[in-house]
Amino acid sequence: MPVGSRNRLWMVGGGAAFAASLLAVCAVAGALAGQQPDTAARVDSGLLEGVIEDGVTVYKGIPYAAPPVGEWRWRPPQPVAPWAGLRRAAEFGPNCMQGRFGPPQAGGAQAPRVSEDCLYLNVWRPAGARAGARLPVMVWIHGGGFVGGSGSSPANLGAGFARQGVILVSFNYRLGRFGFFAFPALSRERPGELKGNYAYMDQIAALKWVQRNIAAFGGDPKNVTIFGFSAGGVSVHSMLASPPARGLFQKAIVQSGGSRDSVLTARPMSRDGVDPNYPVSAETIGVEFALSMGIEGTDEAALARLRSLSAEQILQGPAAQPGAGGPRRHELTPILDGKLITETAESAYKARRMPRVPIIAGSNSADTAGSRVRATSKEQLFARFGKWSEQAKAAYDPDGTADLATLIARMNDDFGQAEPARFAADAFAAIGAPAYRYRFSYVQTALREKLRMGAPHGGEIAFVFGTLASRPGVEISDQDRAVSRMIQSYWVNFARKGDPNGPGLPQWPRHDPKKDLIFEFRPDGTAGAGPDPRRARLDVMELATESGRRADPQQ
Repeated sequence: MPVGSRNRLWMVGGGAAFAASLLAVCAVAGALAGQQPDTAARVDSGLLEGVIEDGVTVYKGIPYAAPPVGEWRWRPPQPVAPWAGLRRAAEFGPNCMQGRFGPPQAGGAQAPRVSEDCLYLNVWRPAGARAGARLPVMVWIHGGGFVGGSGSSPANLGAGFARQGVILVSFNYRLGRFGFFAFPALSRERPGELKGNYAYMDQIAALKWVQRNIAAFGGDPKNVTIFGFSAGGVSVHSMLASPPARGLFQKAIVQSGGSRDSVLTARPMSRDGVDPNYPVSAETIGVEFALSMGIEGTDEAALARLRSLSAEQILQGPAAQPGAGGPRRHELTPILDGKLITETAESAYKARRMPRVPIIAGSNSADTAGSRVRATSKEQLFARFGKWSEQAKAAYDPDGTADLATLIARMNDDFGQAEPARFAADAFAAIGAPAYRYRFSYVQTALREKLRMGAPHGGEIAFVFGTLASRPGVEISDQDRAVSRMIQSYWVNFARKGDPNGPGLPQWPRHDPKKDLIFEFRPDGTAGAGPDPRRARLDVMELATESGRRADPQQ
């Protein structure tokens, strides 16, 4: 549905479409009389009609909050204006603004159909499922470094889950400067409102929408699993640590989402230099951005000028100035606002301040997103481990033959993903919550020559969703399909009962920190649990991390 038609009754015109128009009118009449068609569902803002695709019913582009534009830029999500009649839910909403936060790059292209009006979600349900069916619900939080991605990416469409009796929900949330932004005048206005973490406010708004409305699609609001990848996995950890998110879900899956401080985690709101990972505060970044756009001062007038900038100006930032240094570049990360985000996941997990819910946490075998660990020589690399440098050499380069690039890749993987996944599983096991840890090492058959290091960051998503065909031009083997069915079955079982195990699947034991087993989706297409071959690597990485000897974060 076009953005300007959000609250208009769906209409079909023209003689050729008269029959379709008549059917739509009949559907409205029947629905309003309580005789809803199989594709109809009533939510708190109005009546929806979905479409049948791939053997399931899908509802696309459902607004879960009002457009965050104009005066609502950098404000908490607001209620949706109700609509009259039957709203056709057949098209995905536009993606949130994304593509190039910062000056445009040569040859760069903006993602298609982006808009600041982007707070839409999508629901897939089994065809014929009725209200009151109490099916398990899975809510996907997309990744993209908090600057890209959407709930309607071809790789994370929900038909595969719906065919297995699960309601799948995906949604968009504000990104980049729209999703995480602080400014002194913004902090002062409306002191009762949440500040800074607009992306997380959107995520909580979507979860509240699920609580209010998912029963209308046949879902059980008391059996909700949130899961996400990369920044989406970071978001899952943040929801687990956030007081306002408590009670909105019952289970969690983190796919390559870290859990340790410094990897897309919370930055101080207003005090520079108080966090070794993020010495530049969120408000300082906001002031620097305003100055780069020619906006001086930090008062209400400056904030009004920021809100008057076009969405494209907010996205791009200042024009490139030849010969000038330009503003500093910073990651656009979550913010410690003191209300929604009161501490990082690492802090919450160490203090055992998280809900006792079942969790799956894991990463991939070549999960080297980002470049947190840097060095120009082996000596410099191992010196980062301080008094554990010899232990690090024994774990990473026992015979001294590994090349520097390989060592850096392995350490980035362990630092950013593998060790934090173990840390999170350890923490949940310590409070008696069912915890399951995995490593995904399978590479699609046609990509093995290209991906010799193993499964890359995000390499598991198409297998989890059963969307291998979304990779154009890549042949799918029978083994690929079998692995996809297997991992999706584990995820579905977990969503149903908090335990991934089920008939015909290799046994996946609960995580026990004393045993330190890893459940691996192996390169040969099999799966099973066994001693973690990376244990020595993760042990020394944990020692170095706990001692505060972190890799250079990108500020």
